Amino acid sequence: MLKKIQILVLLTTFLPFLNSCGTGADAKQFPPDPKERVKKNLEEGRGFTIMGGVKNRGGSGEFDFASSNELWRASLDTIDFMPLVSANYSGGIIITDWYSSGSNVNESIKISIRFLTNEIRSDALDIKVFHKNCGQNDSCQVSQKKGSLVAELNKKILSRAASYKKDSKDKSKKAYTGKILTSAN
Repeated sequence: MLKKIQILVLLTTFLPFLNSCGTGADAKQFPPDPKERVKKNLEEGRGFTIMGGVKNRGGSGEFDFASSNELWRASLDTIDFMPLVSANYSGGIIITDWYSSGSNVNESIKISIRFLTNEIRSDALDIKVFHKNCGQNDSCQVSQKKGSLVAELNKKILSRAASYKKDSKDKSKKAYTGKILTSAN
């Protein structure tokens, strides 16, 4: 009885793999060299990743990293004096901890910056500023502030991001090192 169960388990485990071996594809459509087949599969977006590795979507071959995103860098540089609670690049959000300048310990602010796009434009960021005012009995009132601070942060981040983008374009330009040919008269 035990042998029958073991055989049944083996068949149910490996049967799906054996069943999927025949794809019915024409061998003439695929290059015989394995490296060429891999290259063709990657270009067509086929393949798999192990444990959520790097995925090449759209075949563009371009990957965005936090250090190459000007808006992300500009936002972190602008609020670098504040302690961070969360900075999630893939989620597109930065959240600071409560910050007090020290002159009034009963008042503090918290900032959240949500990225709506990677493009440097006026509607790229959703900035929220929260103000906390605590009384004598540690009864705190938290409110969202809309006004000059939000506009000032948005302006500063966007101008800094534009500056970073300009600097990266200037660095990517290569100086001409060739010889200038002149014609002899």
